[in-house]
This record gives sequence, C-alpha cells and structure tokens, in this order.
Amino acid sequence: MTGEQEKTKMPVLAIMRPENYRERSEALARDYGFNPIYAPMIKLEGIKDEGFEPFVRRVLAGESDYVVFTSANGVTFTLDKLSETEKEEFINALKKSRIIAIGPNTEKELVKIGIDNSFLPADYSSEGIVEALCPEIRGKIVDLARSAFGAKVLIEGLEKCGATVYETHVYTLSIPEGEAQKELIERTLAGKVDAFAFTSSMMVKGFMKHAKGLGSEETIKETLNRAVVGAIGTPTGKTLKKYGINTKVIPDEFTFEALLKAIKNQLQEFEGLT
Repeated sequence: MTGEQEKTKMPVLAIMRPENYRERSEALARDYGFNPIYAPMIKLEGIKDEGFEPFVRRVLAGESDYVVFTSANGVTFTLDKLSETEKEEFINALKKSRIIAIGPNTEKELVKIGIDNSFLPADYSSEGIVEALCPEIRGKIVDLARSAFGAKVLIEGLEKCGATVYETHVYTLSIPEGEAQKELIERTLAGKVDAFAFTSSMMVKGFMKHAKGLGSEETIKETLNRAVVGAIGTPTGKTLKKYGINTKVIPDEFTFEALLKAIKNQLQEFEGLT
C-alpha cells in the first residue's frame, strides 16, 4: 500500500481552531491517526479596554486577592500589552495573589512565566469555578482577564458569593472569511469529513454562519448528525444542541488531546458496529 493510499484510509478530521494553533494541532491529530483538514472558524485579536490599566494597578498594588485567567490566551494577551520591565514587575506581583488557571493549558502557560502554584479547579466551566471559589471569596477582590465573549454567569456567580469582581477583556474573537472555510463546508456537505472537533461555542457559531452563507444551514445539520461530532466542555455541547446537532463526544478532560482521543475511540466503536 502506498503512503497516499494509506492516508486516504485515515479518518478525516475537521479542526477549526485559530491559526496560531495549526502546527501543533495538525501534528497531534496525525499522531492519533487522523487526516486533518484545517479551517479556522475563530480569529483571535488582542484588545485593550478601559479595565486593563486599573487591573494592572490593582495587581501591582497587591489589591487583587484572586486573579482568574480563563485561557492560555488570556495570559499571553495580558503580557503582550506590557513592556519587558512592566512584565517582570507584573509577574512578580501576580505571585502575591491567588492565581486561578482554567484548564491545564492555562496552567502550563503560567508555569512558563514562573507561576507554578496556580489553582486549577476540577470543573473548567463557569459554574465549576464559582463552586470551587465560593466558600473563600466573600469580601475579596477578584480580577478576571479574558475574552470579550466570556460568560456573564461567572461574574454573577462570584458576586453572589460576596466577591467584588473586576473584568478586563484582553482579546476578542471574530469569524474569519476565506476559501478554507468555504471548502470545509463543501467537503462536509459532500460527506467527506468523518469527524469534527469543536473547542468553543464561538467556533460552532462560526461554522454555522458559513453554512448559512452557502444556503446549507439545514442540510449541514443532517450531515453533521451522521458524523462524529466532538465538543470540549458542556457549554460547547449545548451550543451545538441549540443548532440541532448531536454531540457524540464530550471528554472528561477539557483539552484538545483528550477530545482527539475520545473522537478516535468513538470512530473505532462505529467501525466495530459496521
């Protein structure tokens, strides 16, 4: 069997993560035996809102009791706004607060900058964060550094527990347009994609926006429901459900690698039934 013939037998996996994840996402997918098709449905863009400077001042002054980073991107986009001198001072000051890392990738990003004692809640959802922190945050100041699309339920939940919560949006998300996105929709409609890895609600919305743009919103739901659709986390699964799409895989661990493992296992089960 030639290498090309072998490749065609590998299940085709749609990866829709932002462009900066492409290299490692494709490599990981191939390691798990997938033939990846990459079409970003999310674009990350750094922003600096009116809450950023007060956030930095509170951290430097030691006023932030808790600092919550909801993603690795939240860490990198925060530091990108600071000069080298400011970064060093900010990181040193962060070490005096209690740092909450949502997800293992966020934790790893913090370790890279020298913060190795962050707290990682077992449940990476907004509800899980609130549940983990609620017993200890009454009267405390909590700072959130995250995307402009962060769920309000996190702020509301922390405030109900008695915390004073400040939020700064350090990056935003948009839906990219191009041939790659159009090609993915067309290949999906043609039944040439075996599995889909959705890693956020915004990604689902981007995918469905492109399908709608091609007049195929209803048809693509039927196609997806015949494939293996995987989602990182319950919120992403709920968003898929709102669009009428059945999520067949939600891994216990909310990481891309765990999602790939779960999708692979589901495909193997399907093969065993046929």
